[in-house]
Amino acid sequence: MKKTFLTVMVMFMTLSTATTFVSCRENKTTGEKIEDAADDVGDEVEDAADEMEDAVD
Repeated sequence: MKKTFLTVMVMFMTLSTATTFVSCRENKTTGEKIEDAADDVGDEVEDAADEMEDAVD
C-alpha cells in the first residue's frame, strides 16, 4: 500500500512539473520575434555608443 501511494505521488509530482513547464511557454509570432531582435540590436548599439563616448572623454 505504501509503495503504491509513493508511486502515485511521484507520478503526480512529475505530471505537475511537466505541466508547469509546458504551460508557461510563451508563444511568439514571427513579427514579435523580429521586433524583439531589433530591440536587442538597438540596445547593443546604444551601449556601444555610450562606451565609445566614455572612452573619448
